[in-house]
Amino acid sequence: MELETRLNGHRAAQLTWYLTNLTPSPEEEWDRLQKFLGLGKPDFEVMLATIEPLFRRGHELVAGTYDYLLAHHDTAVILGWEKGADPEHLAERRRFFSVWLARTLGLDLSHDFARYLFRAGQVHAAHGPRQVHVPERYVTGSISLVNATFARFLLEEMPGNPIVPAALASWNKLLSLHLHLMLLGYQAARAWDDGHHPIDLSFYGRVRNYTRRDKMIMHLPQDSRMDVLLTRFFNYFPHMRADVFDIEWLDTDRLDDVGRPWLVMEKQYRVRKGWRVLLNGRDISFEDGLEAMIKEGDKVDIFPPGR
Repeated sequence: MELETRLNGHRAAQLTWYLTNLTPSPEEEWDRLQKFLGLGKPDFEVMLATIEPLFRRGHELVAGTYDYLLAHHDTAVILGWEKGADPEHLAERRRFFSVWLARTLGLDLSHDFARYLFRAGQVHAAHGPRQVHVPERYVTGSISLVNATFARFLLEEMPGNPIVPAALASWNKLLSLHLHLMLLGYQAARAWDDGHHPIDLSFYGRVRNYTRRDKMIMHLPQDSRMDVLLTRFFNYFPHMRADVFDIEWLDTDRLDDVGRPWLVMEKQYRVRKGWRVLLNGRDISFEDGLEAMIKEGDKVDIFPPGR
């Protein structure tokens, strides 16, 4: 976080604020991890060769997954299914899983799917309609179980086929990519709730198009500053950044593990003219900016240009 001030003998009337510690967007992480995993044409060729047998058993995977979660005591308790699955809730989860499976088997590598997975992670962190919190170990474990089920299906459907080991390696890459995007959203949602002091946030104009609501409550630790709130906000709603910020790059000197200096490029998000953040009715750009202290009971309003 940085806070820039322009001085002409006296403190300027308005401050320009910017953030520098935002997490990468889902699109950025999607592209970066694909490159790191080397997910390319050879992977797609072997996955394509195994889609049909996996598709034939898709219903078995969806139904079997929730039978397993129902039979496992811990996950049954998490879902509120100790006395059996609620039919409506079960149907919702099966639909959600079926959409994910269809896009996965369709080898969907779009940025839209990256955002979908990011949102799925938030839902698992109790930020969905039913506010069910699935501990992170079960999010990771569920992807592992899907991977194992893919292996079983292919060994049963294509016994002895030499393409199966290569295909399973490629499916493992893809499912690891999915898990990473889900955890990115999951962690953004958990950070939103990390604190004992509830802070009321209100949104106006096209901000509501991004948040899909006009109010939210964020929990902050005691003695938090505005930079903490805005960092959490734009990590939770990364799709807003292109509208709100201009991006600049700074050369920054850092020390490595043995104290040697090295140069890194740091990304900073500078707020565009017209966007306003009000703390208890006062524009932070005319007050203490990102250094403003936030207390329990404070109210924050976010306005787009033109309001």
